Amino acid sequence: MQDKKKIILEHKKNLKEIKRHNKSYYIDDNPKISDAEYDKIKTNILKLEEKYPYLKTIESIQNIVGYKPLNKFQKIKHLSPMLSLANAFNLDDMKDFKKKINNFLNLKEKNLDLFCEPKIDGISATLIYEKGNLTRGLSRGDGKTGEDILENLKTIKNLPKKLISKNVPDLLEIRCEVYIGKKDFLKLKDKFANPRNAAGGTLRQKDPSETSKIPLKYFAYGFGLISPMIFKTQSEFLREIEKWNFIINPLSEKTTSESEIEKKHTLIEQLRSELDYDIDGLVFKVNDLSLQKRLGNTSNSPRWAIAYKFSAEKATTRIKDISIQVGRTGAITPVAKVEPVTVGGVVVSNATLHNEDEISRKDIRIGDTIKIQRAGDVIPQVVSVDISKRDKNSKKYIFPKKCLCGAETKKEISKSTRKHDAVRRCIKGYECIFTAKEKLKHIVSKEAFNIDGLGKKVIEQFWDLDLIKEPSNIFNLNYNKIKNLEGWGELSINNLKKAIKKSQVISLDKFIYSIGIRHIGQENAKILAGFFSSIKEFSKLFDSKNRKKILINLVDLDGIGETQIHSIENFFLNKTNTRIIEDLINRLNIKNYVAQNSNGKFSNKKLMFTGGFKNMSRSEAKEVAENNGGKVLGSISKKLDYLVVGESKPTKSKIEQAKQLNVKIILEKDWNKILNS
Repeated sequence: MQDKKKIILEHKKNLKEIKRHNKSYYIDDNPKISDAEYDKIKTNILKLEEKYPYLKTIESIQNIVGYKPLNKFQKIKHLSPMLSLANAFNLDDMKDFKKKINNFLNLKEKNLDLFCEPKIDGISATLIYEKGNLTRGLSRGDGKTGEDILENLKTIKNLPKKLISKNVPDLLEIRCEVYIGKKDFLKLKDKFANPRNAAGGTLRQKDPSETSKIPLKYFAYGFGLISPMIFKTQSEFLREIEKWNFIINPLSEKTTSESEIEKKHTLIEQLRSELDYDIDGLVFKVNDLSLQKRLGNTSNSPRWAIAYKFSAEKATTRIKDISIQVGRTGAITPVAKVEPVTVGGVVVSNATLHNEDEISRKDIRIGDTIKIQRAGDVIPQVVSVDISKRDKNSKKYIFPKKCLCGAETKKEISKSTRKHDAVRRCIKGYECIFTAKEKLKHIVSKEAFNIDGLGKKVIEQFWDLDLIKEPSNIFNLNYNKIKNLEGWGELSINNLKKAIKKSQVISLDKFIYSIGIRHIGQENAKILAGFFSSIKEFSKLFDSKNRKKILINLVDLDGIGETQIHSIENFFLNKTNTRIIEDLINRLNIKNYVAQNSNGKFSNKKLMFTGGFKNMSRSEAKEVAENNGGKVLGSISKKLDYLVVGESKPTKSKIEQAKQLNVKIILEKDWNKILNS
């Protein structure tokens, strides 16, 4: 017991030290130790937590990110969200980006004008001008709410404080990237880890006079809210604001063809080292702002823009072993255990091998010398094998045909390609103990039930002790048994009880995402929640007769395709899955889904589409309906309010059926009138 107290005291002491150094680094911008020394302290804490899992219930190093704000800046909601960008890593990704845009806009493979800008590795900020006067300046924050850093932003040389022009809109929100030049950073490198940290730390100075001592620079690249909107293209926007004395990147220009995109990408990547600022790729945007508006955004990123990243950083190492992991969807993933190597400043000891086909194609073997790469924050992957360094006694790796649970695995046939998937899967669902355990880790995660204190390590511990085997067990824990476990005192148990009780109230979309249906991510879950509205309606999927009718109606939901529908069907065909989810529902308070737009033109109305539209794709029409509060169905019934009929090849039988059921029919011209009214 005495040893345990010593360990806890040591842990708390180490965490206190880390927090002190974090304050020096993130708040004071004056680190007291080197990165290597800091990493050593952090590694020791991680090792201690791994050896004594109960330490995480007190406080874990993994939950300490940066340093809490000092409340020195007022929090303000953005006029429009500052979203992140989707990434492209090769020309095929860019082709796919353009194809999706053409499909959504019904442009039939037209060559779109794209506007290309270097992606500055700096700190994002937004500037708000009212009647030409700079009245607000916010940090990005969480994308929805930022910190008021106006006085610090005002210290940036060449940043306009007042716009003198007849053309300036009454309300103008300018997005910019703040950075410190490489040459200027050389004078500051003893105080900061890198230029980006220097820019971030400087903008969070409490005293603007201190900020003014640092040579911050910026590039204006985009906009948030503008009223009235006077621009028609991204290129026109940048050209005009340059006249108003904003600094824009001189390497920005229009591109159209794929050859131009690749040429521009190659050229800027070659210039990268010569530039006085850090960049990690190029941003390509649809140039036409009216098309940008039509394309809109997903929950995370705009559909009309993408970051085409530069080449990944690479390193050479050796494969010590290949292990198999089973994911929450039953995916069998091979992982290479490699000799530790630094890639892009991160020490790597594991690299994904993706799947069986990838191993065969590259002929990857245990003992091989390999080249690995790490692009952005993705898991490192094996690029190639150096055959010349292979041992002559090396043997081909034979991929196991059985899951770790002993069950046979299979490669499913993709609904979209009609070919076998590259990934092998265990299809037993919750009946596979390895899949079930991973599903539990998913269900308690931050994006799902968000149960603080019930992380992956604790799930492993409680699984081994038979405390949690199914999701419903979480809400019926034997706390008397837990209090006898090492590291579980009265305080930690009470905190766990509170976290679990809090998680019992959950929104419908989070619940759908949490139960772990393959191909149903957070965005799909929101779409499904909007369709079902309540857990009562969602629960009808459990019954095979109801399920068949429901799945037909899911067909026309934008974002829910044949793949997702097939996956939902397979999930609920498994009786064990259904029983487990029913047991879970009985222990929860699942809130009805509330539509984002309750005052839209189609609020609380059910629509169905037939036939092609002249000026928009079916996908865009559905999104327009949903953004206006409507629900799109896939079959005609008495519940339907409107059948929207496009000019191109509508289904006559659907029109006749709608007439028989007295469903109101809206022709394409009427649809356009409603939208423009």
